[in-house]
Amino acid sequence: MDYVIPVLVGIAYVCLNSVIPEPHRLRFNALVIAGAGATYISGGGVGMWELAFTAVMTGVAYRALTSYVFVGIGWLLHTGWDILHHLKGAPILPELSHSSLGCAICDPVIALWAFGGGRSIRTRKSPSPRLA
Repeated sequence: MDYVIPVLVGIAYVCLNSVIPEPHRLRFNALVIAGAGATYISGGGVGMWELAFTAVMTGVAYRALTSYVFVGIGWLLHTGWDILHHLKGAPILPELSHSSLGCAICDPVIALWAFGGGRSIRTRKSPSPRLA
């Protein structure tokens, strides 16, 4: 379950994003990337590097305002930061010792969606024409 639930959370995130119309969906995701960059600041286990990571993620979030590729890059950078915190024993939620591992599993699911263009799952392709 430690591996399945984070994947489901990532899928739920993608599904919920489908109700946000463009261009607001892209901008919303850029804001989320900015927030993800600052997640570990107050309780992070790597000292001043937390501030450096936040600065990098702020730059990525700025570029993500116009590009889903940078949304994906942001989620992959955050995945690496989650892994570092999991290995260091400084989880994102101190009460849940595996929370950073769960986040590291969830984030690439969202990154894959972003690298695919951040499309709504509600968008359907037009039906193929019938052959008479």
